[in-house]
Amino acid sequence: MMEEFRRGYARLCAAPQEPVLRRLRGPRGRGAARLDLAALSLSLETCGALARLLPGAAPFSALALGDCGLSEEGVKLLLHGLCSNTTVKSLDLKGNNLRTLGAEALGKLLGQNKSIRSLILEWNSLGVWEEGFSFFCQGLGANNSLQQLDLRNNQISHQGAGELAMALKQNASLQELDLRWNNVGLLGGRALLNCLHSNKTLKRLELAGNNVPSDILKAVEQAVDHNQDRQAILSETQNRTYILSKEVLSLKDEKTKQFLDLMDTIDKQREEIARSSRMSAARVSQLQEALDEQHSIMNSLKAKLQMTEAALALSEQKVHNLGELLKATKQEQTSMAEHHFTELQQQRQEGADREGKLLRDLSAASEKNLLLRNQVDELEKKCKVQQDQLFQVKQDLSNTTAELKLRAVQAEERLEMEKRRFKQSLEDMESLRVKEVDHMTQHMEASERSMQDRIQRLEAVRTALEEELSQVKAAALSERGQAEEELIKVRNRARLEEQQRLEHLEEKLRLMTESRDEAQNCCFKQKQMVAEVQAKASQLSLQADGLRRRLEELQQDLNSKEEEKVTEVNKVKVELQEQIGHLQAERTAQDGLREKIAALERQLKALSSNHREALLDKEGEISMLLEKLRVKEADISRMREEEAQRASFLQNAIMAYVQGSPLGSHSSRK
Repeated sequence: MMEEFRRGYARLCAAPQEPVLRRLRGPRGRGAARLDLAALSLSLETCGALARLLPGAAPFSALALGDCGLSEEGVKLLLHGLCSNTTVKSLDLKGNNLRTLGAEALGKLLGQNKSIRSLILEWNSLGVWEEGFSFFCQGLGANNSLQQLDLRNNQISHQGAGELAMALKQNASLQELDLRWNNVGLLGGRALLNCLHSNKTLKRLELAGNNVPSDILKAVEQAVDHNQDRQAILSETQNRTYILSKEVLSLKDEKTKQFLDLMDTIDKQREEIARSSRMSAARVSQLQEALDEQHSIMNSLKAKLQMTEAALALSEQKVHNLGELLKATKQEQTSMAEHHFTELQQQRQEGADREGKLLRDLSAASEKNLLLRNQVDELEKKCKVQQDQLFQVKQDLSNTTAELKLRAVQAEERLEMEKRRFKQSLEDMESLRVKEVDHMTQHMEASERSMQDRIQRLEAVRTALEEELSQVKAAALSERGQAEEELIKVRNRARLEEQQRLEHLEEKLRLMTESRDEAQNCCFKQKQMVAEVQAKASQLSLQADGLRRRLEELQQDLNSKEEEKVTEVNKVKVELQEQIGHLQAERTAQDGLREKIAALERQLKALSSNHREALLDKEGEISMLLEKLRVKEADISRMREEEAQRASFLQNAIMAYVQGSPLGSHSSRK
């Protein structure tokens, strides 16, 4: 096959590429399961030739075209050829810088091809142009065969992630999606998280390196884990239903085999009875001839009449004894039939009670499962609302922290401006008292350094904001008091303007302290809100854990009920085997009766030479016994039909139980 493919390529290309021919010749030894053309620079003519050879059945199941430097037209030709391919399961187009035309061709491929299971598109540029990527997402949404998709390093933005989320809502086959090292961001992460509520087949979603918040990543991991658990439960239920259907079919086969065996035995018995009746008729004809001969002899042998009468009396006595034996056997048969009839009625009543009990248990279990499903859906909705509230609170916290930083910076700038003015006034006063001013300037510089250090500590440690602000406030008040006490001597000689400036500074400090107190109160309130939201989230998680445990308990109850069902089926099997044993015992009793009839026939043959009328009476009794045997066989066949109906009823009950169980309803909902 690969040799024919290589010849077709050489025929379609005017100038075939030698590396491509070598690669086509290479995998012939190991079955040609993969065609590796990676890192080869494929020309447009080569792409066209391969596109003409790919439709239909290709001699390989994997095609590697990574790092081939394909042009837009070449990619379009190759993907057009793969649209109608039926054998390629894996396609690798890594590192080919695919853009708009490539994305559109890939969307068309995904919409038409039904065989590709794995598609690798790493290191391309599919997300650069939104229109082309939307075509690709439309094809992905219409596809029902792709299971693995690699879109790493494709420059996919949050808008592209939204288109991809819409496609994932429609797709029902994709199991693994790799979106690492793109530009999905917060909005894209939210869109992908929302799509996972409707997509139940995605088992693996990689979002590393996309600037997605950690809480969204955790939520995505939880949703993916939930899908994995769902798939495992579905596979387990499918396996169980398959095993149960196998068991039911095996039971059907066993019942049909037993029924056929019984019918064969009945047919054989009927053939034996017909054969014995034919033999008895032949023997009766022979006896009739013998009687005719002896009648002629009796005319000549009248002297022996008394002896024959004595023999007849003896024969009549024997016939009477045989009649009594037949009556006793008839009574035994009637008693046995009544006993079997009572046992069958008891078994039917017990079976009806068991079936009613099973149906009631099944209805109760189904109602409990519906209630639990409704509770789980409500809790999921509540969790979603709480997650949105947490996200909003986090945004508010970030905004308030930014405002606090801005206010702190503004306060620092105001302090620096006032300090500069204060230094200017001190420099004016140096002409009056140099020594006192030098002392005051040194003290103020030390206080300024301490204030700056404390402000930096406030910015570095946000968690201890209230304590450090109180310390700074106390230090500022104490230092301000010290400065006022030391400047009393200077203010007596200074101007009134200095007093006004100091009052102005005090007013500004008061305003700063008030703004800081307000900021502290806001932070405290927001912390309380966050604590309340976290407490609610913990309560919801505890409720979800309780529901999970309840689901596990219900699953255990279902398993126990299934075990009880299996034990009941085994009991029914044992009862059927016991009934078969009873039927076999009855058949042995019938064989004994047949042996007695044969003995009676032998006795009748011995007596038929003496008296023909006694033989005719015996034949009438034999016909009556045969009629009773036929009635008995009809009763046995009716009992077998009732047993078959009961087995079919049990089978229907088992199937109804399987379909009405939560696992069966979950699979039907899907």
